[in-house]
Amino acid sequence: MWYAYILETMKGTFYTGITNNLERRIKEHAQGRGARYTRNCGVHKLLYTESFPSRGLALKRESQIKALSRSSKIALIKGCPGTTGAEV
Repeated sequence: MWYAYILETMKGTFYTGITNNLERRIKEHAQGRGARYTRNCGVHKLLYTESFPSRGLALKRESQIKALSRSSKIALIKGCPGTTGAEV
């Protein structure tokens, strides 16, 4: 199983990524061993996840989420209908 996820950084910005081991990846981010962006900004909390049967589908969804505006990402996190982006 693969996951697309959104983290909130200590600076209040969002970071979107994918992983096949969500618990391990979040720990890596929190310990400063994750992506360069989260090493520089710190991690506040995990805000959102979606699961996928393949890496390819998770990558596609990550790209869709990254293309969303901040307000659309907030709506997605809050679970508002019509904000999930294009079909994967």
